[in-house]
Amino acid sequence: METEKPIQLPKNAFTELKPGETYTPIITAERGVAELTLRSVVFGLLMAVLFSGAAAYIALKLGQGIETAIPIAILAVGYSAMLARKSTLIENVNILAIGATSGIIVGGSVFVMPAIYILGVEHLSSFFQICLVPLFGAVLGALFLIPFRRYFVADQHGKLPFPEATATTEVLVTGERGGKQAKVLVYAMAIGGLFDFIGPSMHAWAENFTTSLIGALSTLTHKIKAVFSLNTSAAICGLGYLIGVRYAAIILAGSMMSWFVLVPLFAHLGGFIQGPISPDLQPLSKMSAEDIFYNYARYVGIGGIFAAGLISILKMSSVIVKALRQAFGEIFRSRGKESGEPAELTRTDRDIRMATVFGWILGVSFLLWIYFRFVVLVGQTNPTALSLVSILITLVIAFLFASVSAWAVAMISVTPISGMTLMTLIISAVLLSQLGLGGPGGMLATLLIGGVVCTALSMTATLVTEFKIGYWLGATPRTIQWSNILAAVVSSVTVTAVIILLAKVYGFSPSAVHPQPMPAPQANAMAAVLSSLMGGGQAPWFLYGLGVVFAVIVEMVGVSGLAFALGMYLPIELNSPILMGAIVAWLVKKSSSEEGTSKARHDKGLLIASGLIAGGAIIGVVSALLKFIEDKYRLVIVPDLANTGPWGNWLGLAMFLGLCVYIYWDSCRAKGNN
Repeated sequence: METEKPIQLPKNAFTELKPGETYTPIITAERGVAELTLRSVVFGLLMAVLFSGAAAYIALKLGQGIETAIPIAILAVGYSAMLARKSTLIENVNILAIGATSGIIVGGSVFVMPAIYILGVEHLSSFFQICLVPLFGAVLGALFLIPFRRYFVADQHGKLPFPEATATTEVLVTGERGGKQAKVLVYAMAIGGLFDFIGPSMHAWAENFTTSLIGALSTLTHKIKAVFSLNTSAAICGLGYLIGVRYAAIILAGSMMSWFVLVPLFAHLGGFIQGPISPDLQPLSKMSAEDIFYNYARYVGIGGIFAAGLISILKMSSVIVKALRQAFGEIFRSRGKESGEPAELTRTDRDIRMATVFGWILGVSFLLWIYFRFVVLVGQTNPTALSLVSILITLVIAFLFASVSAWAVAMISVTPISGMTLMTLIISAVLLSQLGLGGPGGMLATLLIGGVVCTALSMTATLVTEFKIGYWLGATPRTIQWSNILAAVVSSVTVTAVIILLAKVYGFSPSAVHPQPMPAPQANAMAAVLSSLMGGGQAPWFLYGLGVVFAVIVEMVGVSGLAFALGMYLPIELNSPILMGAIVAWLVKKSSSEEGTSKARHDKGLLIASGLIAGGAIIGVVSALLKFIEDKYRLVIVPDLANTGPWGNWLGLAMFLGLCVYIYWDSCRAKGNN
C-alpha cells in the first residue's frame, strides 16, 4: 500500500515557473481519487440554495455581495470531518464549484433585475422570464471562459496573485492537513471573525476611518472636498497581504486621482456654477465629497474601466486568437472520433470538448433569440431585427469582457461588474433606440440584455478562481465546468424567488405601499440611467470620455489601466487598507536576509491573511442573517454600541494599525525549518 505523504502545496505553487519547469498538483493526474460523488453534489446544491438566498438578501439590503467561496470551503471541510470517510480535496473542490454559483447568480441578478420593479415594468415580466436571464448568462460565461482556462491558470502561473483563490486553497489544504498550520488558520479565522464582528457589526469603532471627522482638517473636508477614508475590516487587510504592493499601489493611485484630484476639481468649479448641472441633483457647491464622487468622479472611472477593458482585449488579442485556434483545432481533430478527448491530455487538463462548447454557445444563443423575439419584443414593430441586434450586443460584449472580468479577479479579487454592466446598458439603449425601441418594452429589453451580460461576467470572475484552485489541487476542469452549469439552474430559481418575494414585501423604491424599501443601490442606479436614456435624457458622455483619456495615458506610461481605473471607480476606503496589507507582506518578506526564514515567515503570513479573510467572510454572512432576523421579528440580538463619532473614528484606525502590527509580529515568529 502506498504511503501517503503530508499534504502540502508544492514549493512552486505561487512562483513563476523557470524554463522547462512544470507544476505538479497535490492530486496528480494519475491518482484515482473520488471527485464527482453523490455527497459532493448533494452538499454542494444545499450550499447553493442556502447561500443564494442569503447573498441575495444582503446584496439588496446592504448594496454589496458577500464572499461565498471561503465559507463554503470551510463548511465542506467541517462536513467531511463528520463522515466515516473524509472527503477528498477535489470532492471539496466540487462542493465549492457547485455551491459558489450562489454568488455568481446573485451578482448577475440583484444588480439588474430589481430595476424591473423600480421602473414599473414588472407587468411585462414574469418569474420564468427573470429566472432565464441569470441562467443564460451563467452558462454563456462558463462557455466563453473555457478556451482561456489554460492561459489564466497555467501560462500566467505565478504572474497573477489570485488572492481569493489563494485564501480558499489554503483553507482546503490546511483543513485537510491539520497540525500546526491548521491551528494558525483557525486562530486567524477567530481573530478575523471577532475583529469584524465587534467593529463593523457592533460598531465598537468606526467601520471606515475618515478625515472628515477630524476637526483640524475641516477646511480640506468642507471647502476643498479632499477626504481620505480607510476601511478597518480585518478581511480587507488580509486581502491586501495576498495582492502585493505593486497592484495595490496602482489601485490606490486610481482612488487618489478620483478623491484628491477630480473631486476637489469638481468642487472648485462648482463654486462658479450657481445652479445644478443635472436637474435631479444638488448644485456642486452644496455636495459633499462623497456625493461628488458617486455622482461625477465615479463615472470617469466607469469610462476608464470600459477603455482599459478594450485595451486589455487588444493586448490579449493574440491569446484570444490562439485560444480560438486551439478550440477549432480540437473540434476538427475530434471529428469522426467516438472519444472527443485528444490522447495527450491528462485528467487535470481536460475541459468540456470544444465541439460541445461551441454547440452549447449556438444552442444558448438560439434560445436567447427565441426568448427576445417571441417573449420580450413580441409587441414591437420590428421584433426580428431588434432581437438579432439584442443577441449580437449580448454575445459580443459578454465574450469580449469575459477575459477582462477574469483578469481583474485574478489580479485583485474584485471585478467591476456593475460598471461594465452600466456601460452595457448604455450601449444597448443607444443602439436599440436608434432602431425605434423605447418606452417600457425598450427598458425591459435593455435590462434583460444587461442581466445576461452581468451574470456572464460574474460567472467568469468566479470560475477563473475555481479553475486556479483546481489547478493547484489537481481537480478535473471539466468537472468544475459541468458543476457550475448544473448549479446555475438551482441558484437561478432560488435568487429569482428571493427577488420577487422581497419586491412584494419590501419593494425596491419608495412608494405608498413600501415607504421603507430595500436599498438595492446598484439596481436603482441602473434604473436611473436607463430611464434617462429611454426617456430622452443624456448619459454623462463627457465623464466617460475623460475616463477613456485617463486609461490611455496610464497605459502609455506602462501602468495597468484596468487596475488604475478600478481604483478610480471603487471607493477609496476599500483600496487604502489593501495597500496597507500589501505593505505588511512586503515588510515580512524583507524581515530576514536568510531566504528560508523569509519564505517561512511570508508563508505563515499567507495563512494568517487567509484566516482573516475567511473569518471576516463568515461573520459577514452571520451578521447579515442576524440583521435579517432582527428586522423581521423586531428583536435586538447584536447590540449597537454606536461608537462611530470622532472617538470611534480614531479607535478604528488604531485597531486596524494594531492588526497590521500583529500580522507582522506573528508572521516573523516563523522559523526557516518549520
